[in-house]
This record gives sequence, C-alpha cells and structure tokens, in this order.
Amino acid sequence: MAVTKSRIAGNLSRIRDNIADARARSGRTDDVSIVAVTKTVGLDEIKLLLDAGMTELGENRVQQLQRRAEELNGYLQRKRNPLPIAPRWHMIGHLQRNKVKNVLPIVGVIHSLDSLRLAEEIQARAEGMGQIDVMLQVNCSKEPQKFGCAVGAAMHLGEMICTLENLHLIGLMTMTPITRDAEKSRPIFVRLRELFEEMCTERIGGDDLKELSMGMSQDYSVAVEEGATILRIGTALFE
Repeated sequence: MAVTKSRIAGNLSRIRDNIADARARSGRTDDVSIVAVTKTVGLDEIKLLLDAGMTELGENRVQQLQRRAEELNGYLQRKRNPLPIAPRWHMIGHLQRNKVKNVLPIVGVIHSLDSLRLAEEIQARAEGMGQIDVMLQVNCSKEPQKFGCAVGAAMHLGEMICTLENLHLIGLMTMTPITRDAEKSRPIFVRLRELFEEMCTERIGGDDLKELSMGMSQDYSVAVEEGATILRIGTALFE
C-alpha cells in the first residue's frame, strides 16, 4: 500500500497517543521527541514527513545519509515556501572513524559514539566547527553483534568524552534485539536509565546530560515508560 500524507499523519497521531498513554502510566510530565528513521523510504516519503511537521530525521549508514541529505537539500532549495524549522539529521548507526569527516558537515547529533578512539577522531575533525552533540552508545543487551561500549566502561568513557572540547555529551543511547515481545526490551531500557542516573549523580556531562535515546517501532511505549526522551521510529510511521 502506498505511503500517503494522510497515512503518515494518522500513524504519527497514533504514535503520539501511545506516547501520551505511556507517559501517563509512568507519571511523566517531560517531553519525548521522535527521530523519524528514513532508511527504508525515499525522498517522496521524506517530503511527506516534513509536511507532517517532522523535522528530526535519522539514518543508519553514512553513504545513505550523504545521499539523502543532498537530495533533501536540493528539494528545500527549490521549494518556494521555506519550512518554519529546518530539518536536522541524526546519525543513529555505527560510525567508523574513517567516515567521521563525511558525517560532521551533515548531522546535528551523533547517537553512536562508542569508543575513545572514535571520540578523538570527532574531536580532531570538528576543529573550527563548534561543539558536536553526541550520545554515548552502550551495549546494555550484551549481545556480541551489537555495537556500543560495555556498561562497566561507560562512566569512565563518559568522563573522557567530557574532556574533549569539541564534543558535547548530551545523553546515552542503546539498541535492543528485534522482537515481537516489547517486554523483553524493558530490562535493557532499565539498565540504561540506571546508568544515566549514576552518571548524573557523578555529574558526568553536568546539566547537559539530559537525553535517553532508546526505543524503536517495536517497543517505544515500553521505552517511554522507562524514561526515554528520544525515540527512533521508522516502520511505525510508514506502515
């Protein structure tokens, strides 16, 4: 079935209702934002996202991010009526050090910082660009195929990141296994939130450490119940 403006609007409305319900269940009053993951769609669908008011866009792969950003920039330059808020790209997939130079001119946030060597590469490449917003990716599921630093190494790595003047540590990110049972993701979300609270207690990142990027189409309601502030949602927007 073709993706239409009304379909995306309806899906987005349902997602926001589910988020509101999850916030109510957990007694939350703070905001939860959505990063629309565009890896499975084309420029036409991205235009529909913009029409629906979505401005935070996420990509997993550097090459596709570059292509999508170029296509979108061309479209926005041709568009007669500028958007009230310019779209912002998030790098949400694994980032290799040799691709940092290609990503930095495009993205507003890197979710997948998972090593000191990668942090140092960003530090070097970001010279003269101002601070780059980053999140520390943590492998809370302990899956060997998943990227992210170990839970036990996260606090020390966070401290090291905060010594790099071109990096701005704003939060933590984790990935969960693909499953139809959202409850299986809950312990992973709980562990990331506990780690986040430990880092806040130790003042790692100071007042700027605010974000928990966790939860996708399969489990975002559970993620909200456990404290997610940023959801990375693709399939549920386009189904």
